[in-house]
Amino acid sequence: MSITTQPIKKKSVHPSVLPTEDDQERSCMDIGPFKNIPSYLPMNIARKTSLAILAAATCVLLLNFRSEKPAAAACLELPTELHASIERNGKFKDTDKFEKTFVKTEWSALGLPVITEEVKLALQHQLHVLDKTDKDGFSKFANLKATHEELRDVIELLINRAGTQPNDLHQYLEAYQTWGDDQQGNVYFTGYFTPSLKVKKLRDGKYKYPIYAFPENWKGKLPSRRDIDEKGVLDTMNLVLAYATNPLDIYFMQLQGSGTIEYVDTKERTLLRYAGENGHRYRNIQHFFKGRDDLKLTNLTQEGIRRFLLKNPEKVDSVLFYDPSYTFFEPKKGLAKGAGNVPLMSEISIAADPRYFPLGSVVLAAVPVYHNGRITHHEYKILLPQDKGGAIKGAGHVDVYCGNGQLGQSRASGLHHFGKMWVLLPKKNEQVAMLK
Repeated sequence: MSITTQPIKKKSVHPSVLPTEDDQERSCMDIGPFKNIPSYLPMNIARKTSLAILAAATCVLLLNFRSEKPAAAACLELPTELHASIERNGKFKDTDKFEKTFVKTEWSALGLPVITEEVKLALQHQLHVLDKTDKDGFSKFANLKATHEELRDVIELLINRAGTQPNDLHQYLEAYQTWGDDQQGNVYFTGYFTPSLKVKKLRDGKYKYPIYAFPENWKGKLPSRRDIDEKGVLDTMNLVLAYATNPLDIYFMQLQGSGTIEYVDTKERTLLRYAGENGHRYRNIQHFFKGRDDLKLTNLTQEGIRRFLLKNPEKVDSVLFYDPSYTFFEPKKGLAKGAGNVPLMSEISIAADPRYFPLGSVVLAAVPVYHNGRITHHEYKILLPQDKGGAIKGAGHVDVYCGNGQLGQSRASGLHHFGKMWVLLPKKNEQVAMLK
């Protein structure tokens, strides 16, 4: 429907139709607070009396309103991105040391993302993760703790605000920043993905490196990586799930915790999920290359190490045996799942140390945004702890799930920078009650 705007004109009124003083008094006597004023009182007295009564009544109403129900707090217009003074690796400059592992941050100093449909679905998955925890107890993480119901309240609050940037969260939630990797709030973000491998059921000259199931019947301490891969101590236990062409592919799949395999001899596809570890302490193979004059490798990312070892295959065993830990797998149907046993969602699900970020909790993060390996700024995101891993320890390191196959690998290999993280928890009951 179109609307035509006409110029506004002042209407002229003939003096004969203007109300007389008697008409004004009569009309005032018939409306509002003047309606019940006795007609024998002069109009000026009636008007003053009514105005006084009206003013007193208004004051009483305002006082009652303020004492019983405060006005709702105004919504905050918060940014979706964080632009600050940072170092090349994403660390924030000029930050102070934290006195505790988690410190409350005022919402006016934060930002918020839009709760997309993808985030909503991941939050619904997070309810299932939470349902697998102890409903009668509480989660304690560093200097914080929360009940099962409190963690559920956070998830449901965000689900109910799907499709919006929830700029009223400050009325219901508190944000507690972790002191991170350096006790100055800097959290190291890395990425992981679900690799896809070509394998065979039967061993041959090309497909000769085994992928093992967990040795349930092993007696005593489980063997190291060297014992398994070099000495073959598991070969007689009927534990081989498949054979791959390169031990590097198996190793990197172990770091990711799961992978999709395709049997080239049968065309069957299946998902291999984490089934346990050998109990030996994880050692990052990046440290194998540091401080060595005989190995010139400046790119210590997963892709950089892979390229180096493909050019120098004689060094593969020495590098891999530097890490004695070993991950076992089990075949499963369906999508890649983490320790929370729900489908992992790209750039939302994270693997974190549950001593600091419990499965079922919700995290607000300032995630590094990078271009050609350089951080340009940080973006606020909702991240959900739905997985854990042997290489993810402490309050200063999380692994962001980046998806499947080559695209997931590309995203994951580029993410190795710093940002910030806050755990979201409900305000205390008395604080929320004041807003209702």
